[in-house]
Amino acid sequence: MTSRSRGRPPHPDILTPTEWQILFLIRHGLSDRKIARKRGISRDAVRYHVRNIKAKLTIERRSSLRYAAHPFPNLQPRNGAAPMPGNLNLGPLGQVSLTVSNIATAETFYRDTLGLKHLFTFGTLAFFDLDGTRLFLTEPEKGQPGQGSVLYFRVANVQTAYAELEAKGVTMAGAPHMIFRHPDGVEEWMGFFEDPDKNLLALMEQRKT
Repeated sequence: MTSRSRGRPPHPDILTPTEWQILFLIRHGLSDRKIARKRGISRDAVRYHVRNIKAKLTIERRSSLRYAAHPFPNLQPRNGAAPMPGNLNLGPLGQVSLTVSNIATAETFYRDTLGLKHLFTFGTLAFFDLDGTRLFLTEPEKGQPGQGSVLYFRVANVQTAYAELEAKGVTMAGAPHMIFRHPDGVEEWMGFFEDPDKNLLALMEQRKT
């Protein structure tokens, strides 16, 4: 058995989902105290995430994070400004996520016991194919509670769908950004939002470059 190094697991994005959500709240003017209350975590936990965000984005002052909506060129919408809202058209379910306690044990179960098609594993993330719908297994970050399942809806344009939901008054939890670039150049873009019970949902788009 190969031992896994300690510390933060590798993540296929510049920021983790939690860091993106905290950055989103900072950009909307929330203080550490308000973010802690909204997220149900301590102020020290918020400060910890803010330090990580500043380090990853090479930004020294917290106040500067309010203007760091898209700190890297490859995170910006390709057509510049966000598209105007149109007719929201959520496509089929593209991905479902599950939190597991041990990724190696879960991978063995879903691959060998259930016979699901294993796509790939990246650190503490594992992906399976469910006849076109992707199953995403993940361990929670160290010291963070696991969350419930997340439904990922396929859309033709993630910025347009995001703008349409925002115009409808939906609580948005993370601006559209590129999550991963496949070896063939296809980019996966996602944006996150909440339902009335604060369950996390997502929009996902695959872009061919």
